Amino acid sequence: MKGIIRQVGQDADATRENIEKTLAGGEFFWLDLDLHDPGPDDDVEGLLTGTFHFHPLAVASAVKFGLRPRIDDFDDFTQVITFGMAGDGKEVAEIHCFITEKFVITLHEGRCPALLAVVLQRVRDHRNTQIPPQVGLLYLILDSLIDSFFPVLSELDDDIDNLESAILKNPTEEQLGTLFDMKRRVLAIRKVVAPQRDMIESLNGGMVSIPGLTDTDSVYFRSVYEHTIRITDMVDSYRDLISGAMDTHLSMVSNRLNVIMKQLALVATFFLPLGFLTGFFGQNFAWLTGHLQTSLPYFLFLGIGSELVAVILLLMMFRRRGWLGSGPTA
Repeated sequence: MKGIIRQVGQDADATRENIEKTLAGGEFFWLDLDLHDPGPDDDVEGLLTGTFHFHPLAVASAVKFGLRPRIDDFDDFTQVITFGMAGDGKEVAEIHCFITEKFVITLHEGRCPALLAVVLQRVRDHRNTQIPPQVGLLYLILDSLIDSFFPVLSELDDDIDNLESAILKNPTEEQLGTLFDMKRRVLAIRKVVAPQRDMIESLNGGMVSIPGLTDTDSVYFRSVYEHTIRITDMVDSYRDLISGAMDTHLSMVSNRLNVIMKQLALVATFFLPLGFLTGFFGQNFAWLTGHLQTSLPYFLFLGIGSELVAVILLLMMFRRRGWLGSGPTA
């Protein structure tokens, strides 16, 4: 079974024998289990039900991932489902927690640096605090997971700014794909942060509780709630920025298409009278054959001259309407 038993001053592999031995010792411990790619002998449900005597419904939801953040209090333990950012910074990591007065159990799939590295370091730094260990550990887990969103959102903010500048210079199809990918990431974060905010609010409001939590200790979770509010506001603002960047991209593409169509329309309009005049004077009527096709002055004055006059009149009209410059469009 992949996992670690963490106690004050010592760690041990999460074998069934070590878990039962640590549980019988009576000292507070933190059991962290990684359920990614379990082996044939890993019976997590049997461990949670048989060894720790958790409720079967809580165990059934603990080994099933893809749930919403929530907190459920039972008779002698509390179950928490929370989220943070995974190691790659692109996907969210789902963490399931069991909190009792004697131990805390966390379950997750794959590596989660916000839980394994940051929490462990903060546990060592806050070892001498007066807060109950299970309350302090849950606070550090929630706070570290919530804070793991800030670097990702900060990087996303820079990416949005750079992409907006690139769109204004030269919009491309690749930029539109990048915008859709950013929007999916923001929506994935908001999908877990919004209910996580409500979960922490229910804990602060006293609708649910965790073993050993007092009114004095609840101030820690109010701090976590404030961080969650900040992340929710940031996600909403970034979602609006991405939508605005998408609108800007589509507007730039549409404007560029309009300019191309305008240029093509001007070229076609110039050749319309020229085509008419050359077709008219190219007819084999008797008068045209007798005068224009045999007399150079007639040809220059009526043939070439009429075409030049037509081009000059068109240029004057286009310039007056602003179609050849930055003047009015109509």
